[in-house]
Amino acid sequence: MNKDKIKAKITELREIMKAQNEDYTSDQELRLPQPPLNKAGVSNRKIALTKDFDAVVKNNNFLNLLNTRTSKRKYTEEALTIGELSFLLWATQGVKQIVGKERKATFRTVPSAGARHPFETYLFINRVEGLEQGLYHYLPLEHKLEYLKAIEDQTEKVNEAFCGQIFFATAAVDFVWTVIPYRSEWRYTVNAQKYALVDAGHLCQNLYFASESIGCGACGIGAYEQDLADGLLGLNSAPSSAEDNEFVVYAASVGKVDKKEE
Repeated sequence: MNKDKIKAKITELREIMKAQNEDYTSDQELRLPQPPLNKAGVSNRKIALTKDFDAVVKNNNFLNLLNTRTSKRKYTEEALTIGELSFLLWATQGVKQIVGKERKATFRTVPSAGARHPFETYLFINRVEGLEQGLYHYLPLEHKLEYLKAIEDQTEKVNEAFCGQIFFATAAVDFVWTVIPYRSEWRYTVNAQKYALVDAGHLCQNLYFASESIGCGACGIGAYEQDLADGLLGLNSAPSSAEDNEFVVYAASVGKVDKKEE
């Protein structure tokens, strides 16, 4: 791609970052059906998760967390406990309250424009006590984890999909967030895309602080091959206006860290 085309593409993409205040009628205003709050589970292998985190959280000092939070890419071979993983999932997408009668919304541990929460959380698990390696999906309304499938040569395929970042592929757990844009578009039409990208930052920041508080490190990942990453989750990267369109938008690795190396 030549310089002029790159400049034109940059200019085009910058527009997504601007508020689009044109008067569009939303599907919500048209009283069209509300999209589901979350994807329903598809597996008969569901793992109930705890909300008792007293024994998990080691550092409740917020000022200390602010000072020590950095992107950490070096992890030990130590596994996470299921309680630690439960805390990380709760901290990033946990449902605190369901509100509304005809049209429901969730109040969660992270903010989201209009409480739309357009994300799904998938996990590539390598080392969590009691869980086999493979692909999992978080069910926030139930606070359960569902096992989806084993991935043959998981480390190699994840490494390829995420641009050769081997620390990501070999971490104890990889969080991969997908977005279902229509969850936000139903209310916000052309502003939804910007809001969703802002909301993704809320997710990962909570993961950073939650990881620090349990003696782990995290590193946000924006570099990946869209087709390959989506393919590992069984998603289609082709452009689509379908209401159930879903694709990877962000990721982060998590693992135990050696405090002596920090």
